[in-house]
Amino acid sequence: MKQYEPKNIFNIVLAGHSGSGKTSLAEAMIYLCKGSERLGKVSEGNTVCDFDPEEIKRKSSVQTCVAPIEWKNRKINIIDSPGMFDFEGGLCEAVRAADTVLVTVSGKDGVSVGTEKAVKAADKKGLTKVFFVNGLCDESARFYRVFENLKASFGPSVCPVVVPYIVDGKADCYVNLLEYKAYKYIDGKINIVPLPDMGDRLEGLRTAICEAVAETSDEMFEKYFSGEDFTPEEIIVGVSQGVKNGTISPVFCGDALLTYGVEQLLNGLIWLAPNAAEKASEIASDTDGNPVELSVNNEAVPAAIVFKTIADPFVGKLSYFKVVSGKVSADSSLINMRTGNTERITKVMTIKGKKPEDAPYIGAGDIGVASKLSNVSTGDTLCSPARKVILDGIDYPEPCLSMAIEPKTKGDEEKVAQGVMRLCEEDPTIKFATDNETHQMILSGMGEQHLDVVVSKLKSKYGVDVILSNPKVAYRETIRKSVKVQGRYKKQTGGHGQFGDVWIEFSPCEGDDMIFEEKVVGGAVPKGFFPAVEKGLRESISKGPLAGFPVVGLKATLYDGSYHPVDSSEMSFKTAASLAYKSGMPNANPVLLEPVGTLHATVPDGSMGDIMGEITKRRGRVTGMTPSEDNMQIIEAEVPQAEMSDFSTFIRQTTQGRGYYSFKFERYEEAPSNVAQKVINDINGN
Repeated sequence: MKQYEPKNIFNIVLAGHSGSGKTSLAEAMIYLCKGSERLGKVSEGNTVCDFDPEEIKRKSSVQTCVAPIEWKNRKINIIDSPGMFDFEGGLCEAVRAADTVLVTVSGKDGVSVGTEKAVKAADKKGLTKVFFVNGLCDESARFYRVFENLKASFGPSVCPVVVPYIVDGKADCYVNLLEYKAYKYIDGKINIVPLPDMGDRLEGLRTAICEAVAETSDEMFEKYFSGEDFTPEEIIVGVSQGVKNGTISPVFCGDALLTYGVEQLLNGLIWLAPNAAEKASEIASDTDGNPVELSVNNEAVPAAIVFKTIADPFVGKLSYFKVVSGKVSADSSLINMRTGNTERITKVMTIKGKKPEDAPYIGAGDIGVASKLSNVSTGDTLCSPARKVILDGIDYPEPCLSMAIEPKTKGDEEKVAQGVMRLCEEDPTIKFATDNETHQMILSGMGEQHLDVVVSKLKSKYGVDVILSNPKVAYRETIRKSVKVQGRYKKQTGGHGQFGDVWIEFSPCEGDDMIFEEKVVGGAVPKGFFPAVEKGLRESISKGPLAGFPVVGLKATLYDGSYHPVDSSEMSFKTAASLAYKSGMPNANPVLLEPVGTLHATVPDGSMGDIMGEITKRRGRVTGMTPSEDNMQIIEAEVPQAEMSDFSTFIRQTTQGRGYYSFKFERYEEAPSNVAQKVINDINGN
């Protein structure tokens, strides 16, 4: 593929609800641009963008894919993002590299949660929005219903550009309101035909376009209201201005599976969407935190952002990057601003799906790939030592589902850990850690499907089978009353014996640690043995009397005892202390403490009752509610950690994916007796 100037490069991310046809649309665009010899289908597992074995198996995108195409001497970098909510991290990466968000909308289902998320992601990054209503050859598709749905959801900026003319249920004729021409598909070929008679509807749509153009400048406003007609060129320029400044969100339509309307979409993108020279400039920060404006200029000092990583055991590590300014070539030496290390770029490539192609350089505003940058991670800034700057990274959602992970084959723990860590390089929404208390490896992700993909990849890529289970809860134990007990250890052997005798009072106190005091009088226990007594107790509190959980909130006071001048030793007093602990703790009214966390759940207004009811069922206490944007409410509550294992699934199902939450450990509280007894029985095997 030849090199293009920034003014001829368009970075377009395909986003939208799962199943709305993003990958099929990408495939149609690639095919029409002669980027592939055949039109692949998701159902057949032969598309350019869904090349990962998991995507082929699931018939759905699970990661972001890049596929550059050439159309009328322009380069369009297609960035196909996942639509399933479990893979939302892919959308975050995609919008970081894009200048325009092309939102696919199902012609049957209309605006869905994924549509809303795509628009929200575009607005958050200040990106241009373009809509494509897809699947219109399905008899149940209704374009005009969906169009009104779009306007109602996203406001008056939604503007029709291409509309279908449907006869006998066939959506094979499309009217381009920019050109005021009709295109009909006959035997798979596109033909210009006379404008169809669509009654007042066509004129009404045309008027909407002209009114939008009239708002772009005083000159256009005067011309329109003086009764003059706009030329096609004036309409295209005017709509383009509106699209670029955000006052117009154009709507195209068609059917990706048949490529209907896709040619007009390609034309519309290069006519209306901002190119890299217009949109890809950024404000970075220097090493002192001061703002630095980076221009999209091939002659400038290079700076690039790494927006995606693939860590494959066979292909090696690939770092996807977008060049903001300058050029990144095969002989570049760039500073990684996160590590401070110099990275030697040995080769740069463009990549279409899984097929790389060597390039002499990647220019400003363009997207490329570098291999074998072992210390480079997603979100890193790579720049010239001559101008050290830091570009904005990527904001990922926090994982909301955690499971314990263990190998099916004992001894494969290290293989599991290494495999998951490699997958974390590819997908920062995966978190992995070892719980020091429960000694379980904990895998966290965005949902059940997300973790299912991780498990599948561990087997296919790293050859290790694993089992997922609910993580153990790190309970605590404490006591509610004081007791005084004796711990006496006496052992006689052939030579010196062992003798230690202590009287200890165990009482409740505040805090997460044990408080040790001594009030021995008259030398009943020599001071030299006090540390041994304390050590024996500290080792003992690692296992409580109820279910073997660590004991907190305990005060131990050594107040009496006795010793033998020959047989007493540190070991004997340490053992005596542990005997006192085992004897006294069961009589001190021991109780089980469970971890309680603070829940912040953001949910639609209509789901408030269901969510609050579920929180109560999970033994939670609602502590407050705060209105949020977009008709959402933030529910604050305190909930036991043991009740949160499947809350992510519940909130997603109840809110159709609109809701999300965070949960943070707050403190320990006494567990209700029925809950405590069940935990104790489970631990003790009763």
